[in-house]
Amino acid sequence: MTNVYLIRLNSPIGRLELVADDEAITSLSIERDGILPHDAEAERPNAVLEAARVQLIEYFAGQRLEFDVPVRLTGTPFQLAVWAELERLHWGEATSYGSLAAAVGRPGASRAIGGAVGANPVPIIVGCHRVLATDGRITGYSGGEGVPTKLWLLGHEQIGFAA
Repeated sequence: MTNVYLIRLNSPIGRLELVADDEAITSLSIERDGILPHDAEAERPNAVLEAARVQLIEYFAGQRLEFDVPVRLTGTPFQLAVWAELERLHWGEATSYGSLAAAVGRPGASRAIGGAVGANPVPIIVGCHRVLATDGRITGYSGGEGVPTKLWLLGHEQIGFAA
């Protein structure tokens, strides 16, 4: 049986909750309406989570441009392909749903791409906030308080978008 570890930390976009196994981060949740998925559980830190905490604090302070903590993503083959493309994006880079669809060999599947992006279990570290509509508009965000959270992350990384 795999051990499960948990930490929380404050951030400019609300409290964050990270879950990990013995070797990798498995989820990151951004507070929504003051609630996190495992609020009732006690924190159980481990070395992976402590490293992630430090890296996230550095990211929010503008001192870290990329994450190097191990992440274990679990999903369908399609989701994994989309998330692998998200992992290729760097600080300040954006892509579109259409470009992601082409990159995973599914041109025209922008709506399915949106579903996969929205299901990303490790936002921020796997930068799903960096995905915009083809015309540069913000079409939504499933983390935290939604679009306001995405706006903050885009502004933090100085990523331009269309109004």
